[in-house]
Amino acid sequence: MSVGQVFPEQYSSQLATKVEQVQQLLAEFAAPAAEVFTSAPQHYRLRAEFRIWHNGDDIYHAMFDSETRDKVRIDYFPVACNTIADFMPVLLKHIQFNHELRYKLYQVDYLATLSGELLVSLIYKRPLTNSWLEQARSLTEALAGQHNVKFIGRSRKQKLMVTNDYVTEQFALDGANLRYQQVEGSFTQPNGEVNRKMLGWAKQIASGLSGDLLELYCGNGNFSIALAECFNQVVATEISRTSIKSAQYNIALNNVDNLQVLQMSAEDVAAALQQGTQLKQLDLAGMQLNTVLVDPPRAGLDSGTEQLVSRFNDIIYISCNPQTLAQNLQQLGKTHQIVKLAVFDQFPYTHHIESGVWLRKR
Repeated sequence: MSVGQVFPEQYSSQLATKVEQVQQLLAEFAAPAAEVFTSAPQHYRLRAEFRIWHNGDDIYHAMFDSETRDKVRIDYFPVACNTIADFMPVLLKHIQFNHELRYKLYQVDYLATLSGELLVSLIYKRPLTNSWLEQARSLTEALAGQHNVKFIGRSRKQKLMVTNDYVTEQFALDGANLRYQQVEGSFTQPNGEVNRKMLGWAKQIASGLSGDLLELYCGNGNFSIALAECFNQVVATEISRTSIKSAQYNIALNNVDNLQVLQMSAEDVAAALQQGTQLKQLDLAGMQLNTVLVDPPRAGLDSGTEQLVSRFNDIIYISCNPQTLAQNLQQLGKTHQIVKLAVFDQFPYTHHIESGVWLRKR
């Protein structure tokens, strides 16, 4: 595929190939037919990063081909949501002849929301001064009314903010209006509409369960906050301090009163529960932890976490790598069976596949 391009006429066939790959990979575990959650065939990505190329007075966004490493000029980026794609030429127009904002600018990162907010990080190979901040403020004021955009300036060991360093995502899910702080540089789901479908799928499962929920790798509370109303209590763990701070902010933002977030790795949680000790300040004696939700990195679950989750009646496993999901199922399949399988097309036109399984103890 050409860098930065989309091919809507090929979307359905490419997605069908992905679904078939997942189905074949999980066939030995008697996986049911997958529920398929499609992406928009264009303007779907809420995050994008570009190098900035200077050629005399000209300035443009660029990406590099992952195979040839050739530089590719990007004048329009239909992969990105309209908020980003439409703003990219606007940014270049305003900084092209602004020496303070353009000088030694080498990268621009965009973070947008479904609700129309935009955060732009301008990254430089030089120290930034108050003069940069003044020009960034002037640009923000000039764009006000047309674009809901905020700017951050970055250079080595330096970060200057015109206002703040986050956007607030907002969307409806099953009649509830969810809001999430999404901080610059922290992980967020790149395909907002597919993320909403993922949350809807998980919530439909959770609504039929009971007791309490443990979530590992909770990030900014993406799943925990959406699913909290389905359980008596929710305990979520994460190792990133930035994500934990954001999750706590989001708990208050959504008025959730039955969710606690702990700074612990999945491995430490597994060890604590194995030994029967407390999870930091949380006493588990009075809890009914029947359900666990995991959304691990591409490496999947380590052996200790596999043993931990195998103790739960219900496992909701969100996977960004079907290969490691299949590896984990070699063990989890001994104690659990797959009730539901889903494919979420977070990354159209790529080989990346996001999937989910609901496992119930045999």
